[in-house]
Amino acid sequence: MSRLTFHWFLPTNGDSRHVVGGGHGTAVTASGADRPPTVGYLSQIARAAEDLGFTGALTPTGAWCEDAWLTTAMVSRHTERLKFLVAFRPGFVSPTLAAQMAATFQRHSGGRLLLNVVTGGESREQRAYGDFLDKDARYARTDEFLHIVTRLWEGGTVDHSGEHLRVADARLARVPEPRPEIYFGGSSPAAGEVAARHADVYLTWGEPPAAVAEKIAWIRALAEKEGRSVRFGIRLHVITRDTAEQAWAEARRLLDGFDPDTVRSVQSGLARSESEGQRRMLALHGGGRDGLEIHPNLWAGIGLVRGGAGTALVGGHQEVAERIEEYHRLGIDEFVLSGYPHLEEAYWFGEGVLPLLAARGLWTHPHRAPAPGTTG
Repeated sequence: MSRLTFHWFLPTNGDSRHVVGGGHGTAVTASGADRPPTVGYLSQIARAAEDLGFTGALTPTGAWCEDAWLTTAMVSRHTERLKFLVAFRPGFVSPTLAAQMAATFQRHSGGRLLLNVVTGGESREQRAYGDFLDKDARYARTDEFLHIVTRLWEGGTVDHSGEHLRVADARLARVPEPRPEIYFGGSSPAAGEVAARHADVYLTWGEPPAAVAEKIAWIRALAEKEGRSVRFGIRLHVITRDTAEQAWAEARRLLDGFDPDTVRSVQSGLARSESEGQRRMLALHGGGRDGLEIHPNLWAGIGLVRGGAGTALVGGHQEVAERIEEYHRLGIDEFVLSGYPHLEEAYWFGEGVLPLLAARGLWTHPHRAPAPGTTG
């Protein structure tokens, strides 16, 4: 099997010892004292992730959080090797400008940009940014957008007159080195077609292994029709401790902090989501507090108060390592993880789980040479 890659998360909507919600049409919610998403605090998380062996860090996009491009550009100055998986929506800037921004980021960061392309699943939020296309049209535009951007990155001059986008004699003065890899998710048929044509890494939210296996087979078949191959990643939260009892106690503490009125309000908002992935997340818990362990060590409680990724790996370090290996056997090579608070949980995972995966030969610290006499 190939080696694993791990990414962490920069909470540009704020952090807390409780779950901070937000996204997919819901407002940011949290219990207790939040930690504001200052450059100083986010840089602290980024430096910890870099030291622990995470390859990159995802930043979200939307009206509920800070801008991903600007924030990561600032945080990159406080790190040396960590890559930034910047989420952005193609409909908000021109493809030529986006290609230029990516090239600039690569030069000034030393090649540390990855792009998480988010088509946008909520028409109401899209309209707030001046985008009035419906969901299917947004995916068609994304397809055109990525066609233009990737050709510009290759150094070509692009003339394109499509249904949604038009550029003439477009060219970059300097192409990005290296070309940023494109991460892309989506569970609808339209999303699958775009992923097959353009994604380097297809990302899924954390569903049970059987459902993830179906998604992998679906995207792999579509990519083969395009003459391409795609890598696969999964987006999960994580609660890992020295013992399973300690980890589940932490999950119960988080659950106890969910105000019933907040849960009802968030679930009502998410039920209006146009995202197929969000619909699948909601189906995992049904809005209730019982039966939230939907697969061994896979807990759907986060999704009660948070849009988007709503499941967490919960357990002792050995159990979490086993679940990661289970997903890896299906074809998942990259894991985009997070936890509350993000600073402390990065250490729990980095010091508790990553050494176990290294001992199994599944992971190597990307910034350190193996010790003499080891296989890395």
